Amino acid sequence: MLDYKFIKDNLEAVKQNIKNRNMTADADIVVQLYDRRTELVTKLQGLQQKRNENAASMKQKLDAETRAKFIEAGKAIKEEIAAVEAEVGDVEAKLEEAARQIPNMVHPDAPVGKLDTENLEVKKVGTPRKFDFEPKDHVQLAEELDLLDFDRGTKVSGPKFYYLKNEAVFLEQALIQYALNTLRRHGFELFITPDVAKEEVLKGIGFNPRGNESNVYAIEEEGTCLVATAEITLGGYHSGEVLDKSKLPLLYGGLSHCFRREAGAAGQFSKGLYRVHQFDKVEMFVYSTPEQSDELHHKLREIEEEIFEGLGLPFHVVDTCTGDLGAPAYRKWDLEAWMPGRNGGEYGEVTSTSNCTDYQARRLNIKYKDDDGKNKYVHTLNGTAIAVGRAMLAIFENYQNADGSITIPPVLVPFCGFDKICPKKK
Repeated sequence: MLDYKFIKDNLEAVKQNIKNRNMTADADIVVQLYDRRTELVTKLQGLQQKRNENAASMKQKLDAETRAKFIEAGKAIKEEIAAVEAEVGDVEAKLEEAARQIPNMVHPDAPVGKLDTENLEVKKVGTPRKFDFEPKDHVQLAEELDLLDFDRGTKVSGPKFYYLKNEAVFLEQALIQYALNTLRRHGFELFITPDVAKEEVLKGIGFNPRGNESNVYAIEEEGTCLVATAEITLGGYHSGEVLDKSKLPLLYGGLSHCFRREAGAAGQFSKGLYRVHQFDKVEMFVYSTPEQSDELHHKLREIEEEIFEGLGLPFHVVDTCTGDLGAPAYRKWDLEAWMPGRNGGEYGEVTSTSNCTDYQARRLNIKYKDDDGKNKYVHTLNGTAIAVGRAMLAIFENYQNADGSITIPPVLVPFCGFDKICPKKK
């Protein structure tokens, strides 16, 4: 969340930022509650001083009548303190709840817009392939090659679940190994994270664990959820801790299953592997000082570009507009790969990377001790190394051949053990 005093001191800018993000939040009520809490804390401090003075007065030699008056006054002060403390607690709870609705501020260079169509292209790599035959989409290719089974996935688990089969099993593991080895070369510490996280961790990261708008699966009566990304588990890893500044930045890479409800995400671009309820992903997560975070954000983007250049897939990078940013993100770049089967050929998102500044760290209480001896909030960043389903989708469609086979990108062949997926002999 944003600092309460920052909201108060920059109220109009905060309100304009909410508007630019196309979100609904009440910054005015945050300021009102913040001022009320300040008044109550001042009042409480005055009462505590009064209580101490009353207690000190009772240490003197007093006659019975005077002592009784002090005792009575002490009881009254105690009751008043309890009442004010209760009101402080109530106001603080309301203040925190209201402040959590306020999104992070946005980088001044981020394009202002409401829809993803207003994202700004900043880089293009590779040229979309021109086919000398009619290309198929990934679902048709995968079903003909017996690599995916959506029908039985639906029968067993429900819509948007699937079985991955045969060579696709090895391709998935190859993509994961490729991503993990890339991160290892860049000095990342690697994890396989839990698939479950507490609701307070999800709230801290910026996910809504409950309600119709939630994108996560809540586990009933457990106070936990299935994770939608390893960003959640890696972000919660140091919650409530003070980190050693000399160790920053911390570069973490996490492999996890990801579970997403994808409520309201129907449509032609949700077809097949593009939007499913369960997939595997290798996620990057960074803890840094404020001075390091901008440079590290560029580093995460460069790693994503390196991974997809290595796969030989055409892509472009877009600077995400204000209305398409998640609440925690200060700035976000999306890498979109060319997908020949998407509406006759279009770019589709395969990775993103966000600098969340200290927004998540405030919610999760993650600090570092600065050179001046004061504890300050770290900055957190995240980025997708590989979301396996979408990477596989792009490989199927870009590397398909006229005979229905799929060529494996050369960087993945050592992990797969084969260089082509061919139609089964009948």
